[in-house]
Amino acid sequence: MMANAVVALVMIMTVMGCEKGILEDEGTAALDGNLRVDVLEVGNWSFESLTRGDQTASEVCNRLNFAIYDMGGSRLKQINQEKGKAGFGTVSFQLEEGDYELVVVAHSSKGNPTMTNPAKIQFTNATGYTDTFLYTGKVSVDEESEGLTISLNRITSLCRFVITDDIPESVKKIQFYYTGGSGAFDAATGMGCVASKQTVTFDLTSESRKQFDLYTFLHEPSDQIALKVTAMDADGKELYVREFDVPMERNRVTRLSGNFFDGSSSSTTIGGITINAEWDGETNVEF
Repeated sequence: MMANAVVALVMIMTVMGCEKGILEDEGTAALDGNLRVDVLEVGNWSFESLTRGDQTASEVCNRLNFAIYDMGGSRLKQINQEKGKAGFGTVSFQLEEGDYELVVVAHSSKGNPTMTNPAKIQFTNATGYTDTFLYTGKVSVDEESEGLTISLNRITSLCRFVITDDIPESVKKIQFYYTGGSGAFDAATGMGCVASKQTVTFDLTSESRKQFDLYTFLHEPSDQIALKVTAMDADGKELYVREFDVPMERNRVTRLSGNFFDGSSSSTTIGGITINAEWDGETNVEF
């Protein structure tokens, strides 16, 4: 009986010894590894600003995800950080000598993306879609400790939906359902890699707002999304529904504005696009 138990224990330890350890820390790992990564910049311009300028990670995102993969694409280690906690923007990995792929994602979603596969880093409707920035690169580790300073670039496209008429008192929620973009991206390209059905719902019972930001990862540098906008009462009953085909570009804002509630048509195909000459990053469209 005892002999069987010992054999079983040895077998378990052998299997565990053959597995690759996955570190997925919430917070800051000890900075005593042989690869230290420091975030220098997250984007060099903002959707919220009419002028370009560098901004630090703490100003444009509240989450950072660092993942190390072997050159075959298998994730080895991952560290997740949140704004406000010590060491935000700096991590350290202890790695064997060799070549690796480092992927770093900055965002403000409610949770961390799935990063098991670097070719499909995915956010969900539950975690939400926000402005997102990416760094990916090859790292070579040898006997000497390595220090790496990185800058992340924006990979999202933004549809800014603006209602210019008064919102009826009966409307308590506005839901945006859109297809054509992606909730996941390939770290090698930063482009969308799945056909997503993205949904974002805004509650109007606690605040009055007329501007709504919808983020996606495009499959091509220039593309379009099919957008369905539904205004509902407190019980979720549909009161107003309109549909739009929205032209989008990577790293740009499409500002879609007009009278939503007195529109005569339930379906609108957009035309008459004009470019805001004062800001290279915004396309204005009226409906």
